[in-house]
Amino acid sequence: MQQTTTTAPPAPAPAPDRHRIRALDALRGFALCGILLVNVPQITAMAFGPSPGVLHPIRAFLDLTVQERFFPIFSFLFGISFALFLDGAARRSDRPRLLLVRRLVALGLLGAAHQLLHPGEALTPYAIFGLLVLLPATWLPTPVVLGAGTVLTLASVTVASGGIATIPGLFLLGLAVARLGLPRALDHRTGRLAAVLAGLVPLAAAAVWWQHAVDPADAHATRIAAGAGLLAAGAYAVTLLLLLRTPLGAPLSAVLEPLGRMALTNYLAATLLVVAAAPVLGLRHSLHWGTAMVLALAILVVQTLVSRWWLARFRYGPVEWCLRCVTWWERVPNRR
Repeated sequence: MQQTTTTAPPAPAPAPDRHRIRALDALRGFALCGILLVNVPQITAMAFGPSPGVLHPIRAFLDLTVQERFFPIFSFLFGISFALFLDGAARRSDRPRLLLVRRLVALGLLGAAHQLLHPGEALTPYAIFGLLVLLPATWLPTPVVLGAGTVLTLASVTVASGGIATIPGLFLLGLAVARLGLPRALDHRTGRLAAVLAGLVPLAAAAVWWQHAVDPADAHATRIAAGAGLLAAGAYAVTLLLLLRTPLGAPLSAVLEPLGRMALTNYLAATLLVVAAAPVLGLRHSLHWGTAMVLALAILVVQTLVSRWWLARFRYGPVEWCLRCVTWWERVPNRR
């Protein structure tokens, strides 16, 4: 009798998410648009106004509508993505946290290189807080994570003055929300989203008015601005999630989803484009705020078209694919 031997099949390569939460992709793309409006003048070190204490009108408008309004959305989504990735990694590996460490270290190295062109960029603090805050939180129960995220977020705008200080709390809130299953239940939460928006709008409007009315030299001005930004970020995010359920949803998704699915590639590419265009347009240390906004809009249009073209042929953006290969320490299939 002939003896036969069998070998275990090789472990499957990490597959792309078959059930992507498209609303989160659109929300991430939306956040990326606002972040670019802030990053262009930051990268080019544009002047705030014609004289000390006097802001350029566009700068003043951005302070009330864009500054600190989109960065919180992106940070919150990072916490959600962290949890979703951990769940997926746990199904395909017996060491999912090791994959997360590798991913965060790679992100930190990428951010360190990005700092050379864009001081104050987000990837480096994301990687650091991911390792110091998010990773340890994966061993904590969800109520503890939710409570810690709430306390840290409130402290970031009452004790601190927003900005990077909001990252740990928003990371934890995103992690807790993902664990509670809320992102995958968004399609069934229209009524609750509308109720949340009804509560957020008057609070955000009052906070923005307070930010506008307060003297910039006031000791509490930066905290008021940070609080207004956080409330406005919530109102913006919920408004977009509701608009995606209307007839405007299809065109909005067509523009925002590709940007969001390739957010890392687009974030880095935008910096390269701004650095290349700034000398030609004379933006550095200038007051050409209108030109800066046109440049941001042009970059977003180009990135939307390129992202749609790329994703029709590949599963991941080029930088996203490289990060995934490093995370899994193997060449991940990318072509469709």
